[in-house]
Amino acid sequence: MKSYELHAADSRGAANHGWLQSYHTFSFANYHNPSRIHFGALRVLNDDTVSGGMGFGQHPHDNMEIISIPLEGDLEHQDSMGNKAVIRHGDIQVMSAGTGIYHSEYNRNKDATVKFLQIWVFPNKKNVTPRYDQITLNVADRHNQLQQILSPNAEDAGVWIHQDAWFHMGKFDQGIETNYAIKKAGNGIYAFVLSGSFEIDGQTLSPRDGLGIRGAESFELKALTADAEILLMEVPMQI
Repeated sequence: MKSYELHAADSRGAANHGWLQSYHTFSFANYHNPSRIHFGALRVLNDDTVSGGMGFGQHPHDNMEIISIPLEGDLEHQDSMGNKAVIRHGDIQVMSAGTGIYHSEYNRNKDATVKFLQIWVFPNKKNVTPRYDQITLNVADRHNQLQQILSPNAEDAGVWIHQDAWFHMGKFDQGIETNYAIKKAGNGIYAFVLSGSFEIDGQTLSPRDGLGIRGAESFELKALTADAEILLMEVPMQI
């Protein structure tokens, strides 16, 4: 039986550090909400805006799959594996932290902000060898359809992680409808609206609203406005 978990945009945790404005869908840092620790294997969904020239200094991670989705600007990455790269809108970055990594992230530009989503997913294997990857996708391929950006399989479209998870993004014209079918039985889906408004199974979602769906085999998605963009994250509910 389907059940729904609605997280309105204005109900998220918020932290303003001056150079960083961050909104937390799930408990993170100084934001702790016992009813919002995670959604299945989805542990963190942070919506970050970084001021020009500022960023996160080197810090550690382990045993987590970390996905960064840039929405605007140029985000420079460096890590303890020797990787140095810039990610931009249309790119997807993934790190399997595994046995442990250090990394830093900075806004490469002094005169423009960076906006990006940082997402953490619990892995299905612990203490794997740390790994970094990034790809550039053709954003035109998500016009009025769902573009796969992440899966468990290196051979599939998008990046891959150590988890039975699938992420898709789509940008739709007003009135366009589509159906999403769950890839693996028992998985749930977390929908996060980036812009515009959507209707999912009769529920209306506005920008930065999130909706968790459990017990579904599929669901219907309809764009209520023009240029409506959404991120769908299918993850195991058991971790």
